[in-house]
Amino acid sequence: MIMQLADRRRLVAFGLRETGRRFYRRTAGLRLALTPFSNSVPDRLIVAPTDLHAIDTFVAEEIAYGRFPLAGTSLDAGRQSPFAIDPPSRMFAERLHSFAWLRHIRAERTEQACAHARSIVASWMTLHGGRVRGVAWRPNVVAERVIAWLSHSTVVLQGAEAGFYRRFMKSLAYQVRYLRRIVRGMPMEETRLRIRIALAMASISMPTRNAFIRREGSRLDRELERQILPDGGHVSRNPRANLDLLLDLLPLRQTYINLGHDVPPKLIPTIDRMYPALRFFRHQDGDLALFNGATSTPASELISVLRYDETAGKPFKSLPHMNYHRLSSGSATVIVDTGKPLTPELSQRTHAGCLAFEMSAGRHRFIVNCGAPKFAQRDFRQLARSTAAHSTVTLNETSSGRVLRSPLCGSSILTGISSVEAERWEDDRGNDWLRAIHDGYLREFGYYHEREIGLSSKGNKIKGHDRMFSPEGAKNHTKAIQATARFHIHPAISLSRIDTETIMLVALDGETWHFSAPGLAVNVEEDIFFADASGFRNSQQLVIEFSLPEVSDIRWMLKRAE
Repeated sequence: MIMQLADRRRLVAFGLRETGRRFYRRTAGLRLALTPFSNSVPDRLIVAPTDLHAIDTFVAEEIAYGRFPLAGTSLDAGRQSPFAIDPPSRMFAERLHSFAWLRHIRAERTEQACAHARSIVASWMTLHGGRVRGVAWRPNVVAERVIAWLSHSTVVLQGAEAGFYRRFMKSLAYQVRYLRRIVRGMPMEETRLRIRIALAMASISMPTRNAFIRREGSRLDRELERQILPDGGHVSRNPRANLDLLLDLLPLRQTYINLGHDVPPKLIPTIDRMYPALRFFRHQDGDLALFNGATSTPASELISVLRYDETAGKPFKSLPHMNYHRLSSGSATVIVDTGKPLTPELSQRTHAGCLAFEMSAGRHRFIVNCGAPKFAQRDFRQLARSTAAHSTVTLNETSSGRVLRSPLCGSSILTGISSVEAERWEDDRGNDWLRAIHDGYLREFGYYHEREIGLSSKGNKIKGHDRMFSPEGAKNHTKAIQATARFHIHPAISLSRIDTETIMLVALDGETWHFSAPGLAVNVEEDIFFADASGFRNSQQLVIEFSLPEVSDIRWMLKRAE
């Protein structure tokens, strides 16, 4: 596909902004290296903030034997430092350098385990602590490492000698200074907010002036206002982002309170606003919906965050700023994506899944999106972002939001959908309806996609209608276009055919639904589920194919078996 002039201009403008940011971050590291380090290194840590992430005793045992099971793979370092060996993947290197795995050491926290952790930290400081370059100094990795070193300082410093203690504090202070220098050159995304969290956490964990604590708190407040939307969702439109951020924001809030500091004014109201958005995306099985980069959710982490929810109540029917809708009745829930990337910068991780939906009933998810792989090569990550990996309609196997690849901008969705319209109503029988339209296929194929979904008042029937139509006054399209409606099935659901147009979906506990498309052939095809906790998993999908302009709309239905 030839890139349009408007797309070229958008890509160039975005590339120039990203070039400026990268230059700022690189020169920040150089300026830091050239600046003499002050003798005012904090002599101690005041507190170790809590870590709400799940602990895995297996990981702790493996690390004790020199094996590091991270990012879906493993490295056997034996008695060597893991930082002296080439990592098996870039994702592995990021997880290793982040030191987030320190939390698993808490499972034992014996003198031997703490000494081993301390030796690994010491080797990192020797090999990577003095030079700002490589994976170890990527902004997201540094932010995670600062939070991990603060939260698990009791593990690293248990039984430490005075020399190591001072060296540890000097390295920690150096990393904090680095984050403070680069944060202004970061795009408005989750990493920038996590850096602000790390800086606020460091300000209250180390001895410093109250004015400095207030300043970092104010900067965190401003970043929360920028990134947390009025409906409580994150600007990335990723349902998982709220959970990941709350895992850091909750310990930060509690640390402010425990130490008697004034809590930043926006922190508590923002946390309270984020909880309803988090609950909005919960399915009947307790897991989160798989939109825009969301992947598997550890149940223990979700439960540990929800324990602190003081705003408990029914989920909203919609998130108007994130642009999602939720239809819920009885034991059935349908969640629909009716939005697009909010900024070009945020489009680097978003998925082309507009008008995709997920459906759960009883204690199970039935229809899902393929989700995002936690640790995978770029080709698989790009595949997961395609429209075909979502439960919606594609034309000629083309995504509704096309990915433009650039060395400067990464893989950004800068073309495709420019407008999405949605309306919601309840009919005279109490059934809940949603109709939404997007123009992602208008420029290339001349069609709008309209999807209508209705959930019955009893929660036992879901009606769907997909329609492809051209704008009024447009020329009739004579060239045949292949349209494909996909409904991705969760791997735990088994399928069996009743007839050509009807498929039975059965959950492990016997919960059964029938999917049917009157007058159309419903095919069962192989599929892949990216968002399983164990990695990629084979699954199935229901596929309805039709050809435009001969067939321009299809109707389908999900009905609970009596």
